Amino acid sequence: MTTSLFDLTGKTAVAVGGNSVLGSAIAEGFAEHGAKVAIVGRNLDKAEEVVSVIRSQGGEAKAFQADVGSRESLVQAAADIEAWSGGWDILLNAPGTNSTTPFFELEMEEWDRIMDVNLKGIVLTCQIFAKRMVEQKRKGSIINISSVSSTTPLSKVFTYSVSKAGLNSVTQFLARELAPEGIRVNAIIPGFFPAVQNQKILSPERVESIMRHTPMNRFGTPDELKGAAILLASDQASSFITGSMIRVDGGFGSMTI
Repeated sequence: MTTSLFDLTGKTAVAVGGNSVLGSAIAEGFAEHGAKVAIVGRNLDKAEEVVSVIRSQGGEAKAFQADVGSRESLVQAAADIEAWSGGWDILLNAPGTNSTTPFFELEMEEWDRIMDVNLKGIVLTCQIFAKRMVEQKRKGSIINISSVSSTTPLSKVFTYSVSKAGLNSVTQFLARELAPEGIRVNAIIPGFFPAVQNQKILSPERVESIMRHTPMNRFGTPDELKGAAILLASDQASSFITGSMIRVDGGFGSMTI
């Protein structure tokens, strides 16, 4: 049956940043298709809220606290998740932070803070969680959440755009590095969704500009990321997909003038 292509029963998914707006929607999608889900976030209370939603829908999930800027906390979270589930087959990297500071006013402290979360934190996470997948000989999938600004730099989000461009490079490098181990690495490039880091810069003028550049003429909803994520999580449905950037952007990346 076609539906079996997307069956994640028996899989464990680790959703880093799974307590965010977009990360939680994807995590819920994994659970809806049978995966056991570890919600990892810096804010444990928010992670617990996502777990409650998943459990209320009949899924299995547990919250874990970790800061992607701290190797020690990620190592501890990995150990705790392994004790809970025995290991994992899917790694979602969905943490993110942003700023609207103009380029000439940018302090390196802010640059470092954004890079630490959006790029360095994901590299650290992959070092820890992908290494354990290799050691356990668990084939699987790593899914990184990128951004439309990674390929078409957006105004007012300099550091964010650079960090996401770096993440695309990390995705392709790790796709090559981990393919012999049976681990696929891909990225989803979301368009404009009502994520917290977007709301700060969505003035009426900017919304109008975004809509002019989006053929579908609307924002995305978090649930609309589920399909791409479940596709990439499934060993059957995406067995020959690695190093790819899948756009879920309402056509934003296809638009010029």
